[in-house]
Amino acid sequence: MAETFGDALRRFREAAGLSQSKLAQRVFMSVSSISRYESGLQRVDEATAARLDDELGAHGRLLEYLPPKTLDVGPLNADQRDRITYSVRFPGRIDEAAIAALADSLAAQRRLDDVLGPVPLIPASLAQTEMVTDLLKEVNGPLRQQLASVASEHVQFAGWLHAEARRDAEAVRLLGQAEDLADEAEDGTLAAQALNFRGYLARQQGRPRAMIRGFLTAYHTPGAHVAQRIGDAIQAAQGYAKIDERDAALRLLDQADGMLDEAARDEPPPTAYWLTPTFHRLNSGLAHLALGDHGDAVDHLSTGLDNLPEDQQGAEWTHEYRDGLDQAKAAS
Repeated sequence: MAETFGDALRRFREAAGLSQSKLAQRVFMSVSSISRYESGLQRVDEATAARLDDELGAHGRLLEYLPPKTLDVGPLNADQRDRITYSVRFPGRIDEAAIAALADSLAAQRRLDDVLGPVPLIPASLAQTEMVTDLLKEVNGPLRQQLASVASEHVQFAGWLHAEARRDAEAVRLLGQAEDLADEAEDGTLAAQALNFRGYLARQQGRPRAMIRGFLTAYHTPGAHVAQRIGDAIQAAQGYAKIDERDAALRLLDQADGMLDEAARDEPPPTAYWLTPTFHRLNSGLAHLALGDHGDAVDHLSTGLDNLPEDQQGAEWTHEYRDGLDQAKAAS
């Protein structure tokens, strides 16, 4: 049987006379990560493999065992990749350009989710999440808050992927961690988005009261963007409709409508680029479906789906809205 990366890592580690614990200390990662790499339970990313190769004095021989990439996680140039690798090796010397490169890598993964769906992206997302959060543990000073914001984005995206794939328990854990990191970064938009994703998960679980709590908490989060608050109000309205509190649902829909002009003057935050009027119509459609207003539901859902950007047309998350449109048409 061919030697794997994990086999080679164990061989180089033992040849260097290091325990898993000692190696973990030297490369600033957890013992469990080293164990998972060696056992093949976790795919190693290129930057982490380079750190291990360097620490073990393998002179590139360990890197030869890296499995071929199946996904390109982003359009990073050589300078950006070098900056990230350098920052992982020397966290105290991280700079704004390296942090920006980490954010750019995540932005590309978000777009891939629209095309490929969550499951193929989860291993790479978790590896990057671990790398960034481990890096944050070693960074203090003026750039820590900026890095905490990017770390929150990474953890939040991993949480979203798990929610979308219905790996619920891990989604809840990751989204809670993302919320804590957003609070450290004093970033209300990221905190609100993590709470919104928890509301989304409650909707998938068929728990309307948990939906209402999640979306209304996001709605009232200080620093939430107006586009986020519109989406939260609409989705909380759907929750109220599901428990037959029609007046509360209609009030929230009116509040959302009252914010549309303000939202039109302000682009959604880059970390929630999908919060467009088209996306809001999709959720309005689900809310009207829950209210029994089937004609309005058909109008909102069909218009929203028809006007999605091409790269989002086949996204896995659109299935919920397509199913809702079918139900609304059948009931009209």
